[in-house]
Amino acid sequence: MKILVCISSVPDTTSKINFTADKSAFDKNGIQWVINPLDEFALTKAIKLQESQGATVTVVNVGDAGTEAVIRKALAIGANDAVRVNSEAKDSYSVAKEIAKIAQDGAYDVVLAGKESIDYNGGAVPGMVAALLNQPFVNACVGLDINGAEATAVREIEGGKETISVKLPAVIAGQKGIVEEKDLIIPNMRGIMSARTKPLQVVEPSNKEVKVDAISFDAVPPRAAVKLVSPDNLDELVRLLHEEAKVI
Repeated sequence: MKILVCISSVPDTTSKINFTADKSAFDKNGIQWVINPLDEFALTKAIKLQESQGATVTVVNVGDAGTEAVIRKALAIGANDAVRVNSEAKDSYSVAKEIAKIAQDGAYDVVLAGKESIDYNGGAVPGMVAALLNQPFVNACVGLDINGAEATAVREIEGGKETISVKLPAVIAGQKGIVEEKDLIIPNMRGIMSARTKPLQVVEPSNKEVKVDAISFDAVPPRAAVKLVSPDNLDELVRLLHEEAKVI
């Protein structure tokens, strides 16, 4: 079984987010980059399938050379090899187009990804990949078992969970629950050393069509000063909620 895991390089959640002076782009200065956390859940699931079913695991990333440190971490976690499409990730469509080509050319049985990245939260890439490949798609997956040419997936729905079966090849978008957080793999020294020698293939993009352009970015406004009201002064609390907060 061949598994392709989509890896996105995103700012660490502790990073301070800034934009350029003209607000036209994200300011990357001083940012620590990590594997998108939801992709890391998908990668860990792939490694477990590698261990239990002898699967080979390839990670794919669409990005410039700056993403290679994150790709090497994925290799240190246990992926067999990696592919980097040498193109800046500008919109969901162009990224999905490149991933779909890699998946098709490599004849992968399963494409695994996080259901969204934590930077733009678009949540569009996995579904687009499935559509471009004309393959079954399971979103918000919190459980996955594979038996031969069929996968049984559990996904979250409004008010509960749904268990479905799909024929492979298929695209699965996972989240926390596809593996438990305690089972996420922390690379050890052996993994880090072996990652240096694992194949990392760099390919040029097959398609440069971009359907969405960002016009400008705005930072979240700073929080207003907090007003404390005595628990004995309910009239003042009501007045503030009505006249200043305008929520009642």
